[in-house]
Amino acid sequence: MNTYTTEILFQSDDRRLLFLPEGPMALEVDRFSWVAIQHAADSVLGSLNVFDCATLTNNNYPLRGRPGFAFPTDDPQKFIVGVDKHIELVDISSGDVTVLTDDIDVGVENTLINDAIAFAEGIVFGSKDLEFATNKAGLYFWKFSDRQLCQLRDDQLCSNGKVITRSGKNWNLFDIDTPTQQVVRYELDTNQGTLSEAEVVLDFTDGEIFPDGMVATPDGKSLIVAFYNPAAAQYGVARQFSIETGVVQAEWQTAKAPRVTCPLLLETAAGVKLVLTTAIEDMSAEMYAQHPNSGSLFVGETIFENVADLVNIKLEQLGIGL
Repeated sequence: MNTYTTEILFQSDDRRLLFLPEGPMALEVDRFSWVAIQHAADSVLGSLNVFDCATLTNNNYPLRGRPGFAFPTDDPQKFIVGVDKHIELVDISSGDVTVLTDDIDVGVENTLINDAIAFAEGIVFGSKDLEFATNKAGLYFWKFSDRQLCQLRDDQLCSNGKVITRSGKNWNLFDIDTPTQQVVRYELDTNQGTLSEAEVVLDFTDGEIFPDGMVATPDGKSLIVAFYNPAAAQYGVARQFSIETGVVQAEWQTAKAPRVTCPLLLETAAGVKLVLTTAIEDMSAEMYAQHPNSGSLFVGETIFENVADLVNIKLEQLGIGL
């Protein structure tokens, strides 16, 4: 197993951006976006951010709610963003917002959109119960072709990392509902908007850390999982697992930042790197003092020579003119 020590790529001097960073998405070589889901424990606002690795600059774009995900489009100024219980088209240059769908967790209180994956046919995303008490959060498939919203499940607690792979004519969805401490696999029928029965692929229930965000390796044979550790720890971890065997193939460590939230494989001028977001969510002042790198974005080496194709949602496919 390869073990990598990561370095801090970005640590904001704005505490709001340390609270809950997630959702890094590659934009081009050396550039990626990420979301600050929530600016504080009592905040109902978050933001979209764009980071440039070459200049080490971060541009922050406030949003009118709490974003769970943000995907780039073929207009570099516009993103498809899951905010609170809406999917929105957000123009970061003008601040204009267009609501694309708001039929999410209708009649269900205290839930918010959380993590997502975009692929050729649409976006699969989930929500979370803000009280982490009731399995009432939804898992959804939003189709690009007709903007139809299909509810896949209505019994998740904190829907997190997602990966989609192709198997012949079928789509496989790998999904994390964090409190279960498992990664499960479904067959996703995009025509019917339905899932098969869940198959457990990775099981972490014998541990005390929780799977959060997730990304596939370029060959589609392994998953890199970020682990959220609610306890004090010398470092946080993200680990690469073989889908077929479950064997741990690599580990990345984030010093003095135990709450690792999401991974991203990013093409940079210096090769393919792993970017990891971390958080200070629910940390006491004493714990944060002991883990002062928490909330930072980290970067580590990898053995990969390429990355998957960039997500770039075509607005015309959604019936939206540029």
